[in-house]
Amino acid sequence: MPPETSRCVRLASRACSTTTRQFHPSGFTLVELLVVIAIIGVLVGLLLPAVQSTREAARRSSCSNNTRQLALAVHGYESARRFFPPSMQLTGTLATNNGSWGIHGRILSFLEEDTQAARLDMEKAWDDGFTTGSPDPAKNWSTVRTMRVKTFACPSEINQAFRTKSGVPYVAAFNYAFNFGTWFVFDPATGRGGNGSFHPNSRFTAGRFVDGLSKTLCAAEVKAFTPYVRNTADPGSSFPENVPPSAPTEVAGLATGASAGDIKLGPTVNDCTGHTEWPDGRVHHTGFTTTFTPNTKVPYSSGGAVYDFDYNSRQEGNTAAPTYAAITSRSSHPGIVVTAMMDGSVSTIADSIDLTVWRALGTRAGGEPAGASMP
Repeated sequence: MPPETSRCVRLASRACSTTTRQFHPSGFTLVELLVVIAIIGVLVGLLLPAVQSTREAARRSSCSNNTRQLALAVHGYESARRFFPPSMQLTGTLATNNGSWGIHGRILSFLEEDTQAARLDMEKAWDDGFTTGSPDPAKNWSTVRTMRVKTFACPSEINQAFRTKSGVPYVAAFNYAFNFGTWFVFDPATGRGGNGSFHPNSRFTAGRFVDGLSKTLCAAEVKAFTPYVRNTADPGSSFPENVPPSAPTEVAGLATGASAGDIKLGPTVNDCTGHTEWPDGRVHHTGFTTTFTPNTKVPYSSGGAVYDFDYNSRQEGNTAAPTYAAITSRSSHPGIVVTAMMDGSVSTIADSIDLTVWRALGTRAGGEPAGASMP
């Protein structure tokens, strides 16, 4: 074949090959695409728990920081006043409902909330000026109704909402409470308080914590919008100061005598109003007790439903009757609660902690060897 002819044949072959490639482009087959999708699905399934775990760890770290800030603010108050803050002041008009500010309100200035703290008058009720219309800017409630203190809220709390009243936002719920002791809280007839770190009219100095600041609880997590029952018959004859209930079902029995207006629970979130009033100094709002270990289920049946509830036998100062309370520390973090000790240190405590140890951590001068058993 002449060279020219051979060359033409080769060129034609290349052109044919090029044309063939143009009309038959390479790509994924359906099977290959399905395999890739399956592999991506497996990888996402493997990575998602790790991502969720990382997010929860970050939320837990933020919660720990909030708890530490509260303990440090309590110490800031002590440095300024020479005593730790009382849970509330029962003097004069402050014994009226919502009249006495709790620890959260008293430490605002030590949480860099000076501007809002300066607008509040703690000689008047925290909801002074409540109205469904335009609030009076000179009244406490005009400030409280919109206040959301970041340090008071755990990032894992699912109910990050304002409690409403008469159809308007009333006050922000919160997630950290202070240690009111084991069971007995306060007797207004004698002025004697419980064995915790705080109680009405207390003025404790560091020297009063015989067990040691590092071995006594200051604050712990609680859940916002917790169901509760208050103002029942005095339970002291069945469960006196040194003999708290040993089983959650015993508390439900104590709550049966409450009137309808003192049963604070129901089918909607806003029906369950425990830990929704951060300015209020009473134990069912801003306190917890160590009657039961963290996240213990305390059942109460009402309206065909069973609620995990708190119990306060008598609002402190409401009458001359003493106050006993089973206010359980609860957390949105699975299996644990974040706590702060009175020295400012932070601990993560498992639900499985021994009840004796948990109660020992709640007393300021019980003499129990809680430190040796700390988790």
